[in-house]
Amino acid sequence: MTSTSSTLRRLAVVVGSATLLLMTYAGPASADIPVGWSDPKPVPVLHQLLFLLGVPVLITLVILAAIYLPGIVRGESVAPAGVRTDDQWFGGRRDTAELQAAGADREASGGDRETGGASGSW
Repeated sequence: MTSTSSTLRRLAVVVGSATLLLMTYAGPASADIPVGWSDPKPVPVLHQLLFLLGVPVLITLVILAAIYLPGIVRGESVAPAGVRTDDQWFGGRRDTAELQAAGADREASGGDRETGGASGSW
């Protein structure tokens, strides 16, 4: 087991080394523009924001149009599944009254079950 002081020394060496390494790599970034290169004008902040926000929004709109427009042209509904009221169930949809009547008839006839589910038998 190492003592607290040696652990702190090791941590200081690691943090100090990482700091010096980063400062060494950041030095060339502050260099002047080389001779022969153009000196561009600074870009206005509003132009940068419009570009950085506008391009992703434009790409998103193009993707949404590519997904939704074919369905809209065919006349399909593009509403989310939870919003639609015309659900379609495989095997047809029966009203609750029909289901209750079928259950009561089944229980009255001895409890034969024609359906499976969790209570199905083999």
